[in-house]
Amino acid sequence: MSDKETSQGLVQLTSAQSFEKTYQIVRDALENNPKIGILAEIDHSSNAKRVGLELPRTKLILFGNPNLGTPLMQLSRTIAIDLPQKILVWEDIDGKVFLTYNDPDYLLKRHHIANKNDIAEMISNALSSISKKATQ
Repeated sequence: MSDKETSQGLVQLTSAQSFEKTYQIVRDALENNPKIGILAEIDHSSNAKRVGLELPRTKLILFGNPNLGTPLMQLSRTIAIDLPQKILVWEDIDGKVFLTYNDPDYLLKRHHIANKNDIAEMISNALSSISKKATQ
C-alpha cells in the first residue's frame, strides 16, 4: 500500500514496488493510452554518472494530452512552464521508492486559471490512477 501526501503543489506517493517496476508501470500506462503522448524521458542518475557524480535512481517522464493542455494554455500562456505533465520516480539513499507529480489544482491556482476545474479533475484522476497502479 502507498501513502500519499500533498505539499507545495506536489503529490507524492511511496511505492511498494521496486524502482524499475514502478517506472515501468508508469511508462506502460502512458504508452498504452491513445490520448497521451510520451514526449521525453530523462534519467537524471545516468546524467550525473556521466560527469562523475552520484545520484540515487531518479527518472522523469514527460507526457501530455493536447486536448487538455491547450485550453489551459489558451487562458494563461505561463502554464506552459508546467506543462506537459511530468511524473518523477526516484529512490532515496535508503532504497525507498517514491513517485511525485504536480497537483493540477495547484497549477490552475498558480497560473490564475478559473473555471477549468473539469480539466483539472480529468488530469488529476488520470495521474491518481496511474500513480496508484504503479505504487501498490
